[in-house]
Amino acid sequence: MNLHHLFAGTGDRTVRYALSGAGGGFARTLLAQTPRIGRLAPAVLCDRDVERLRDMLVELGYPADRLAVCADADEVARAAEQGSVALVADGALLPAAPWDILVEATGSPADGYAMAREALTGGRHVAMVSKEVDSVAGLHLADLARDNGVVYTTADGDQPANLIALVTWAELLGLDIVAIGKSSEYDLVFDPATGSVTQLDTTVPAPELAGLLGLGSDVRATLAARAAAVTALPTGATADYCEMAVVATGTGFRPDVERLHYPVARIAELADVYSLREDGGVLHRTGAVDVFSALRLPDEASFAGGVFVVVRTGDPVTWETLRGKGHVVSRDGRYAAIYLPYHLMGVETPVSLLSAVLHGRPSGGTDPRAHAMLAGRAKRDLPAGTVLDMGGHHHDVTGVQAVLLRDEDAPADAAPLYLAAHATLGRDVRAGALITLDDLADPETDLLHAWTSGRASRATGAPVPHASR
Repeated sequence: MNLHHLFAGTGDRTVRYALSGAGGGFARTLLAQTPRIGRLAPAVLCDRDVERLRDMLVELGYPADRLAVCADADEVARAAEQGSVALVADGALLPAAPWDILVEATGSPADGYAMAREALTGGRHVAMVSKEVDSVAGLHLADLARDNGVVYTTADGDQPANLIALVTWAELLGLDIVAIGKSSEYDLVFDPATGSVTQLDTTVPAPELAGLLGLGSDVRATLAARAAAVTALPTGATADYCEMAVVATGTGFRPDVERLHYPVARIAELADVYSLREDGGVLHRTGAVDVFSALRLPDEASFAGGVFVVVRTGDPVTWETLRGKGHVVSRDGRYAAIYLPYHLMGVETPVSLLSAVLHGRPSGGTDPRAHAMLAGRAKRDLPAGTVLDMGGHHHDVTGVQAVLLRDEDAPADAAPLYLAAHATLGRDVRAGALITLDDLADPETDLLHAWTSGRASRATGAPVPHASR
């Protein structure tokens, strides 16, 4: 498709956006790209550290005299009238400026939900970057968007939207999809010269990998041996589970197992790894969403947190032709992997913003449903009074292991992980037990309402009523 045609005929309207969490990494990539796009502009930016935000914008080339730090709604409105970008520390000030779409990127479940709800009920679109918000309140926010005639969408450039795009492309072509997923954020880079493996800035000895670079005749045995060789490195980031929860909601693909498989695999092996168990792979059933840890050598290209689909091949002549052209086809010829080895964060997001505002179309799923839920199990005995703090780069919840549950496996009282985050336990929770709603002494009231309302209105197979505000 020629993307220049996509927005042809929509006039010369400039799409203006509000951005929360504007000092973060994702936000920077969007703000850096925006000046290169003639019909897109920031209107108001929110971050708790406004001075740091201002410095970043100046570094990116925004004129300093067009950046207005604002303390109240009148100042925001005045900045907008003067053609300046309003910078605010309080999300409640965002509505004071005229704009078309909110890009929510705080990563804060409660704050992000409040700002998204305000935008949607005020008749403005929302592009949700904060997967933490979406995993709790996304279904309810989709209801609010529908009821107010606006768009609620994931954002291109983040893995959920990119994977949903790849899945829908494959579905449109009639491909028989078996599994979908992404790689974990950081590759496992094995150096045969030293017998060590590096993940981001951590290097550990793993000499066993030298003899495990091929899958061998027993795929699952090789994967188990690789996993044992890299046990000194972390596996399974909370962010991965959260992103796949968003994808499950938008596509209907669901986890094969609640901790996901996380195979340590090379790109060329994906079609063999994500085949059914009777064909030698890891899957118990089709329709799976999963994450793998990309294993590569130092001089090989990264998967870069990209996305993939694995499909049944069908006509053997067609797919042997494609194998000959370098495509990833399983050794038995029954499966093939199709992948995009990138996610460019905010560099790609403008497509979602233009699509939502100019076409009224989301980049994510068009009918999100409660196909799966992101929950948490206690890693150890947690006594009453424990505060379930959320922190770190991957927004882990202290003492809690993220799990992704299929809808039929999720108890009605299970607490979504990011509703539990920051809450206090009202009673003891034993190691291995799911955190439940009744375990939480002080869940955030609005988030709890959003969770229960969304799950009720968008259960799998249920009709979608109007949202309760």
